[in-house]
Parts: sequence; structure tokens; C-alpha cells
Amino acid sequence: MTTDNLVLPPTTGPGSDFARLSRRIADAGLLRRRPGYYAARLTVVTTLFAGGWVAFALLGDSWWQLAVAAFQAFMFGQIALLSHDLAHRQVFRTRRPSEISGLLAGNLGIGMSYGWWMDKHTRHHANPNHEELDPDVDPDILVWSKDQARASRGLPRLIGKHQAFLFFPLLTLEGLNLHWSGIRAVARPGLRRRGLEATLLAAHFAAYLTALFIVLPPGLALLFFAVHQGLWGVYMGSIFAPNHKGMPTLTGRPQLDFLRKQVLTSRNVRGGVVVDVALGGLNYQIEHHLFPSMPSVHLRRAQPIVRSYCAELGIPYLQTGLVDSYRQALAHLHEAGAPLRKRS
Repeated sequence: MTTDNLVLPPTTGPGSDFARLSRRIADAGLLRRRPGYYAARLTVVTTLFAGGWVAFALLGDSWWQLAVAAFQAFMFGQIALLSHDLAHRQVFRTRRPSEISGLLAGNLGIGMSYGWWMDKHTRHHANPNHEELDPDVDPDILVWSKDQARASRGLPRLIGKHQAFLFFPLLTLEGLNLHWSGIRAVARPGLRRRGLEATLLAAHFAAYLTALFIVLPPGLALLFFAVHQGLWGVYMGSIFAPNHKGMPTLTGRPQLDFLRKQVLTSRNVRGGVVVDVALGGLNYQIEHHLFPSMPSVHLRRAQPIVRSYCAELGIPYLQTGLVDSYRQALAHLHEAGAPLRKRS
């Protein structure tokens, strides 16, 4: 499916299609909390994260620190995925424990503003791939449609010509972008718990940079920083790029009910346990968007139910391999930038 050839299946009644699917999912027990699973996952991630910093301290001035940097890039991504589940209240039913855990994991653990990200991600879920309403398709650096390319100015116009080739190199800056976005969020009024978020972010940056420059000589410290932050950015982008990039983008007031809006703009990525762990369950993006509070461990079981139901209604349901998902996303980026190449 592309933006140009998107065909909208008819609904069978306002809200009724999703209501029937919800009953099937609830009857299968897939909306129940999984405290044991999340207790185990939190324990494993926290232990590995702490163990990485213990290894960092013990190794000292050694080139093996670059392996630690790569490992901690992966762990930062895993903590971000846990923060994502916390924001969706998959772990705790109520706001307070979800928020406290999210602030500790996001702000203190990896230097990413939990409140800023949760607001941005909530708006994305409400209107996925909507060019005016989804912050994830804002043309701030990249353009996501030909219309955005034609209207672009400055950096997006410059980068958009060859953005498919620049996409993964640009992701090396995504970690720094997440840090900077958090700093900007706490510097402006309006963020809930702004003072606490700012304090936790400052504590993270102070501890992180102090550790680097106390344990390592300056040159190796800077190299560790570059490898760690660069690989974390690539990992984060690689988690989220397959989900919606290259799927139809929407504008105006499209006549889509909730079920179709979520399914038609999302892509699933097939794979086994390794893909499930690496992508944190977000490879079942369609199911996640339909049931955002569903524990991620249940998404695999929900997938055949949702896919079968979409087949009953004639709703296109896209699932592809991981490599092919990147190919589709990059092909879409290249196509979206076509108007800029014609002008040069």
C-alpha cells in the first residue's frame, strides 16, 4: 500500500468492528496484566545494565571499553522499551507507579525525558502517520510525503533529496536528539513534574560524563561517548522505523474508524524470539496500536486473532520480514524526496 493507492474498506457500523475484535481479544485473556513477566524483565534488564557499568569500571583504560559502549547502547534501547511499556500502563494499572518507574528508567537511567516522550507518543497513537497531527512525521529533518517535500525549506529541503541514503547515518545522531529534546522540554513551561524531570536528567548527565572522564583518558572517553550514543541512536531508529515508515500517510479528516486507522498505517515485522526481544514486541505494531495497554508479551498471541479478523473484513494487513521492512521504508523515503531531486 502507498499513499496514492490506499483503498478504504467499508465499515459495517460505527465502532462495531473494533468492539467485536475487542471481545475476542478479551475472551482470549490477552488484556490481563502480567506482573510476573514484567518483574522478571525488569530484573534482567536492570542487572545487565548495572553489570555493564561494573565491567566499565573494572576494565579502566582499555580498548575493550568500545565493546562495553556497544553493549550499553543495546541496554539503553531495552530500557527505552521498558519506559514505553510503562507509559502505556502495560506494567502497572495506575498512573503513579507507572510514572515513578518511567521517570527513573527514562530520565535517570538513559537521559530521556519521560514526560516529553509520553506526550509525543500519545499524540502519535491518536493519529498515526497523519501529516498534521502525528509528531513522528513532522518534516523537521526528513520529509515523509511528496507534498511535504514540495513545501519544505531549509534543512529538510537539503537532506530530502537523498534522505533514503542518509537515513541510517542520521540515526547515529538520534540518541543526542533524544537528550536534547528532553533538555528543551524541561527548559520550557508546561511539562508536568518539570522540576523533578530536570533534576533527574541533570543527575543522569552528571553521573554519565563524570564516569567517562574519571575512568577513561579524554580521547577514549570521547570515543566511548561517540560509539555508545551513535549505536543507541541507530538501535532506537531501527526499532521504530519498520512500524510506520513507508505506510500510507494521512491528511485532513480521513473517513477512517479506529480499527482501520490503526491497521492501515502500521506494519508488522515477522520473526522469532530474537526479533521479539530486539524490538521489544513492537514488531507486532498493528496489535500494539489497537490495544496499547496490552502487555507486550501477549502481542504475539493476539496477532493471529487480529490478522484473521482483518481478513474477514477485507482490511489489508501488512506483515513482512525485518530486512524487507527497512527496504520498504527507505524506498518510501526515496520516493517522497523525488520532487526535490527534480528541482535540482
